[in-house]
Amino acid sequence: MFQTKTKFGQLLGGGMNTSKSETVKEHPLKPSRRSMPCLAQSQTHPQSLSKHSSFLQPNRVQPQSRPQPLSAGTSTATVDVVSERAKVMETLENNLLKLSNTEYSDPFLDTGKDKDTYTDDSEHGNYDARTDQSLLIQNKLTRQKTEPRTKSSLKADAMASSGLFFKDGKKRIDYILVYKKSSPQVEKRSTFEKNLRAEGLMLEREPAVTNSDIMFVKIHCPWETLCKYAERMNIRMPFRKKCYYTDWRSKTMGSLQRNMRELKSWLPRNPMKLDKEALPDLEETDCYTAPFSRARIHHFTINNKDSFFSNSTRSRIVHHMLQRTKYEDGKSKMGINRLLNNGTYEAAFPPHEGSHKSRHPIKTHGAQNHRHLLYERWARWGMWYKYQPLDLIRRYFGEKIGLYFAWLGWYTGMLIPAALVGLFVFLYGLFTMDSSQVSKEICEANETIMCPMCERNCTLQKLNESCIYAKVTHLFDNGGTVFFAIFMAIWATVFLEFWKRRRAVLTYDWDLIDWEDEEEELRPQFEAKYSQVERVNPITGKPEPFQPFPDKLSRLMVSVSGIFFMISLVLTAVFAVVVYRLVAMEQFASFKWYFIKKYWQFATSGTGVCINFMIIMSLNVVYEKVAYLLTDLEHPRTESEWENSFALKMFLFQFVNLNSSIFYIAFFLGRFAGRPGKYNKLFNRWRLEECHPSGCLIDLCLQMGVIMVLKQMWNNFMELGYPLLQNWWSRRKMKRGGQLMEHKVSLPQWEKDWNLQPMNLHGLMDEYLEMVLQFGFTTIFVAAFPLAPLLALLNNIIEIRLDAYKFVTQWRRPMPARATDIGIWYGILEGIGVLAVITNAFVIAITSDYIPRFVYAYKYGPCTDQGYRQEKCLKGYVNSSLSVFDLSELGMGYSGYCRYRDYRAPPWSSTPYEFTLQFWHVLAARLAFIIVFEHLVFGIKSFIAYLIPDMPKDLCDRMRREKYLVQEMMYEAELEHLQRERKKNGKQYHHEWP
Repeated sequence: MFQTKTKFGQLLGGGMNTSKSETVKEHPLKPSRRSMPCLAQSQTHPQSLSKHSSFLQPNRVQPQSRPQPLSAGTSTATVDVVSERAKVMETLENNLLKLSNTEYSDPFLDTGKDKDTYTDDSEHGNYDARTDQSLLIQNKLTRQKTEPRTKSSLKADAMASSGLFFKDGKKRIDYILVYKKSSPQVEKRSTFEKNLRAEGLMLEREPAVTNSDIMFVKIHCPWETLCKYAERMNIRMPFRKKCYYTDWRSKTMGSLQRNMRELKSWLPRNPMKLDKEALPDLEETDCYTAPFSRARIHHFTINNKDSFFSNSTRSRIVHHMLQRTKYEDGKSKMGINRLLNNGTYEAAFPPHEGSHKSRHPIKTHGAQNHRHLLYERWARWGMWYKYQPLDLIRRYFGEKIGLYFAWLGWYTGMLIPAALVGLFVFLYGLFTMDSSQVSKEICEANETIMCPMCERNCTLQKLNESCIYAKVTHLFDNGGTVFFAIFMAIWATVFLEFWKRRRAVLTYDWDLIDWEDEEEELRPQFEAKYSQVERVNPITGKPEPFQPFPDKLSRLMVSVSGIFFMISLVLTAVFAVVVYRLVAMEQFASFKWYFIKKYWQFATSGTGVCINFMIIMSLNVVYEKVAYLLTDLEHPRTESEWENSFALKMFLFQFVNLNSSIFYIAFFLGRFAGRPGKYNKLFNRWRLEECHPSGCLIDLCLQMGVIMVLKQMWNNFMELGYPLLQNWWSRRKMKRGGQLMEHKVSLPQWEKDWNLQPMNLHGLMDEYLEMVLQFGFTTIFVAAFPLAPLLALLNNIIEIRLDAYKFVTQWRRPMPARATDIGIWYGILEGIGVLAVITNAFVIAITSDYIPRFVYAYKYGPCTDQGYRQEKCLKGYVNSSLSVFDLSELGMGYSGYCRYRDYRAPPWSSTPYEFTLQFWHVLAARLAFIIVFEHLVFGIKSFIAYLIPDMPKDLCDRMRREKYLVQEMMYEAELEHLQRERKKNGKQYHHEWP
């Protein structure tokens, strides 16, 4: 694409230093890795900066001047100076109207019509497009032959019908408001929209096609308003680039890097990398950015003012204005959120950039828009093995959602080594299952009679009937268990530390280093409650409602009491499941079906897990409502405080709800059952449950596996299946209601978006909560279930594409918000990492048989004086771990002896059924192992956290270097601007600061 630039550029910059016939090749626009969009002409050198200089000088605004429309054209222009203002306006009107039918518009000119007012019949607001006097054309224009006007008008109609522009096909829609005509809040809405126009926004109303009661308000933010609020919001925009090295290593390693690139070109391409030819927007361009300033607009690289601010930035600016526009008199009567709460508007959202599907393949015809590109290269199931296009996600959905997907991708990638090691531990147990000494002794013990595990219906069983249980237990409880527990504790630390480094790189690439969150507005509920008590805000210096400390403390105590009450409710539910297991145990032991009667313990555990899962999912609904109530009772000051408080409560509730039954099985099941002849009973009726002869670990594995798999399946259905059903039902209702005409009606984009589901009320809270709870499953009891990281990895591969599909196709486009980190969730992850070390230490020491085997091998086995040597040192371990009981003492007509799991003296000893010395040795070893394991792992975690800096050193150097370079470029750009001004005025200028 070529554009002829002559002194016609004086229309924009007022005295640009360009020749009459100079032609410049215009490169395609490319978004930056540092800032979106980073324009290719940021490579302009200081000498040629004047070609792209300022065209907005606010201090020279002429109130009555307006930019005239210029549709576009590829033309050459010759210029003669006209001095009088009247002749200038006449030349502008006559010559530019001749160009309105051509195919290409000069990107620096306003494309709006002079007299257009973008309202329907009920709207009377006009947009005053004030321009600088330097923008006026002071020369007459000649051009080449252009096409007929009808082609331009048809193109405008097509653009308008796409649903992305106003009716004129030129003004892009930046935001959509939806209200019902039957709503009584007419006065508030009218005042609000009038104030929006006064702030510089352009509004246009249009009724819905499918519902006569729905009205859409389309909002467009003009260039001058964008510039004004971009300056107020300190939005960083692309700055021109200087071509020199950023550090000394670039010079010394330049040839080495070139050689490495040549070597890599001969290697097979990484199939996980995205194809840059299919994603041209992801090509990296080094651009510096600086906070936008209208006074120094000549510093910024502006190729096309329509694309200088990305769509997400435009939507963010409009949202900022919507949040701070009044609808009634009063200091708290402002903001779109309050209007949504009181029913003035039904919805407010930025529109999607068109359809996510196309008739033509993307490889041959390219992407229609960024939404289509995201769907084809990210949200499709066929892209499950590809890296995520984080820059494109960030540009379309904003930094907050981009950081979520970056964290989710990082977490999924870090799960790969954990899943491989866990799978290796599981396979090691699988291959050594038959050669295990413990499994052999249990499977060959066909003469060992076990004591009955229930009192009424249980029969005597031989030990070898537990052969299958023993082999399955060995899969999870083998020599690699301790190693894997230590590995996962270190893995959690490495994951969090390297995520901090990854986050630092992303915040640098996305220009979030110097970004500070805006001072949040107060919640309406907080203002209404404490409007009588005020104090001066130390940040803004303005008086605002204040919550006294005694009131805050009392509400916090009530909230904490509510949390403990809900936790006690969880424990009650767990107790109910325990009672069910005790009752079902006796019923299944006397069941008619032989299979259930034989495997009654498995049937008891399996049904108990399923009932527990149904209770968990039912209580989650109750917890959410209670968390809402308690959080509202606290009256948080701002929305972020409300979100953090709500997220913490939801995590506590769901974490206790999910893990309470697991904690019971891991640390309490079988610990207080007593012994044969003296069993402890619940309510003096049901005998407490004891562990299987092969141990309690198999019950723990079953509990974790079932809950983890079922919960992931349920979450995936609720995330994708439920929105799909809702959208299908809304389309079906429209068809059944006869709201669409017989022939197919093409809905505009804003109405298609209205028919989609809004983003969750809690934003990303549900997404983070699901993954954080999964992180707890993956780390807390991983010693008992080494396949947990593998299941989490498989789920997350699906989760990424589910979330991507949901965001791109099933949800309305959320407001592109900014954020520098994942918020409160990082602290929760660190807490889970600490808890994981403690729980894994207790699981290995108490739940598994690792410590009893270890004590036997060193103290009581055949290798006592030779050291621990493989499996042969465990010979006789099963017999040593079983105590003897006289069946005649049961009074059930049995005689002889039976065995049970414990370390007690036999009935013929001087102290029958008392704990033996081996019991105390095992207990001491368990306590010692817990202390040593925790101190060792915590020491390793702390040492690794100390060794890994939060920010890469080369990134620190780049940031310091860039700060210096930006200051230097600002200095040189200002110097060149002043030199051009002096030259234009005929004054002398020198090559030093004036």
